[in-house]
Amino acid sequence: MDLTPYLLAWRTTPLRDREVVDALVHPAHAGPSPELARALAEWPGIYYWADEPDGRHLVLTRAAPSRRRERWLLHAVLLAATLYTITFAGAVMVGTVPYDGYWTFFLRGVPETSAFWRAWSSGLVFSLPLLAILLCHELGHYVTARRYLLDVSPPYFIPLPLVPSFIGTMGAFIRLRTLLSDRRQLFDVGLAGPIAGFLVALPVLAVGLARSHALPFDRGSDVHGMVLFFGREPATVLGDSPITWLVRQLVVGRADAGAGAIAVHPLAFAGWVGMFVTMLNLLPISQLDGGHILYAALPRWHQRVARIFWVGLAALGWLWTGWLIWGLLVLVLSRGRLGHPPVLDPYRPLPPSRRPLAWGALALFALTFAPVPFHL
Repeated sequence: MDLTPYLLAWRTTPLRDREVVDALVHPAHAGPSPELARALAEWPGIYYWADEPDGRHLVLTRAAPSRRRERWLLHAVLLAATLYTITFAGAVMVGTVPYDGYWTFFLRGVPETSAFWRAWSSGLVFSLPLLAILLCHELGHYVTARRYLLDVSPPYFIPLPLVPSFIGTMGAFIRLRTLLSDRRQLFDVGLAGPIAGFLVALPVLAVGLARSHALPFDRGSDVHGMVLFFGREPATVLGDSPITWLVRQLVVGRADAGAGAIAVHPLAFAGWVGMFVTMLNLLPISQLDGGHILYAALPRWHQRVARIFWVGLAALGWLWTGWLIWGLLVLVLSRGRLGHPPVLDPYRPLPPSRRPLAWGALALFALTFAPVPFHL
């Protein structure tokens, strides 16, 4: 299969995981022509079109002969450990594991008593939907990256005990172990995760709120919104984002009119955490998903906008100290630089079809943003 008769010029870039060919197509075949279409059908990889000032380009990619072997056992162990710790958090919410005796219960290792497993498994109502949200978020990144033949790791889950993580995990992440070809790939990979996670979190939140109940007047008269309980004791009030407020009004309505507060079901809390994770990842800072999207859409503005948002996080720390912690964590992980690493061809324009999606990402961030996520 030879594409050269249909091309004016081309540049081949060999990378460790793939070979990328940037080809300027002859105007007579830029339609494309039937002849070029037949030739492309035999290309042993993927390709897409890009309209640039000098004409129409083809970006062709084929995978390297040998690929990295994944450590699937490690990923499976981390997933199982995260399921174990998140389920403990759910069991504390349900009340089968006492919060005061949590550490004694948790440090028993793997008990053989059926009572232990019955108490632990009651938390699956929280852990399974939350893991589904986190997994779909990361698989959105992973599947999109693999579609572009990028070298990317499977999800790494981070298990933690209830203290200090509150939900039994610090989330999950994937590793992009290669240089992306252009801003189109960066945009698609960055946006796919938040969309996938949001689409799972939304029904989880709605179903969970339908299973929540209004607080009696004597317990809910001095608070408003969603109250998370650890067993029978209130732990925190969950801050509303526009989307959680809207879903709560649609599902619960005025059922909580007497007190103005509801005790959220663990399933609803899993959906709420999914919205919170979506918002955190969409912050346009550094190499968060929002940072990828911003750099792909407006590369010259990335550094300035990232600094503005980071200062904004520091200011919001007066309302909730968690913003300060998150801002410092992002700063440490980015090694003090809030910018974004370049792609292979930063000058290739983002396709016009991605512009509405960029506005959609901004709208999704606004819908899921909660200025004070937790307050006593």
